Amino acid sequence: MDTDLLIIGGGPAGCAAAVMAASVGMRSVLIEADDALCGALRRIPVVSNVLGATSGPDLAATIEADLARCDLCRVELGRRATLVEGFDDRVEVTVEPVESVEPVEPVKPVKLVKPVKPVGSAWARGSRLTAPYVVVATGVGPLGPEEAGWLGGVAGRALPPLWEADPAAIDDRTVLVLGADRPLGTVARAHAELRTRFVVAYPPEDAYKTEEIRRDARVELVAVRRLEFGSGSAPVTAEVRTVEGERRTLTADLAFLNLGSAPAPPAGAVVADRSGYCPPGRQHPRVFTAGDLRSARFQRIATAMGSGGEAALGAYYASRGLPKGTGGGPSTEMGGPPPDPAGGG
Repeated sequence: MDTDLLIIGGGPAGCAAAVMAASVGMRSVLIEADDALCGALRRIPVVSNVLGATSGPDLAATIEADLARCDLCRVELGRRATLVEGFDDRVEVTVEPVESVEPVEPVKPVKLVKPVKPVGSAWARGSRLTAPYVVVATGVGPLGPEEAGWLGGVAGRALPPLWEADPAAIDDRTVLVLGADRPLGTVARAHAELRTRFVVAYPPEDAYKTEEIRRDARVELVAVRRLEFGSGSAPVTAEVRTVEGERRTLTADLAFLNLGSAPAPPAGAVVADRSGYCPPGRQHPRVFTAGDLRSARFQRIATAMGSGGEAALGAYYASRGLPKGTGGGPSTEMGGPPPDPAGGG
């Protein structure tokens, strides 16, 4: 065996799994395709629902510093896990080097206590790692316009994601936002000074996502059954059929995608449900899923970190012959988990 626990994904969930595993004496190897941990966090300028953090870059720096001090965790950056295989006595993970890793630019500079550097750079293509258990925390990737059945006329259009929008470029302009996903709320909170008018077209099933921006006077919400882009590029026009059956023409200076995400698990033993997400309770006994990969309903930084720690503890207890216990409170079969040998925390 190469280690006690393999961890796929270097976001908040994967990093929390590594720290938790170390706290109970488990060695781990963390595999991350990017060239830095917590790459997505570095693009979130405002964090309002995590204790002890107010911005993504600051939280990413704290997490990276914690991993740098975690002697029992080996971090492999620039490596992508492409296949997970589960057996009776082990898991095997196929790892490929990422040919070209784009640098992650933080929203603002961060000072790290000790940078985490990749280890084992001589790995060959298609290397296989083995361990008793694996935590899969690969998170989600952005949906493209072709995956949104309510959008038409988007083929061939270069529509950037909203989180890439330059605040100066959208100030005092009308912006058509396709989808009501959470980056819209992040942009609105982070840039309260913007005089941007956001026209947000979204399908009715995404209505629950609009709550945090519904009271922002700069936002006009348009629930639609269908949106069809016009042929011009400036200004942007779109014909929509609203949920009430009304036909409208929306006009804006710019258009951005804000469609949400889809799970991005590696191939093999990771089991997905019909929605594409990978609930912990449906996995192979040696496979634990954590973070945004588990469910669309709990895609938050705090719940990702908690689930990463829970997944690592699940692997630890399973290694002691105790039930896997993927959530829902203490096991009634065993009378609850044993005390944490690290002394709690």
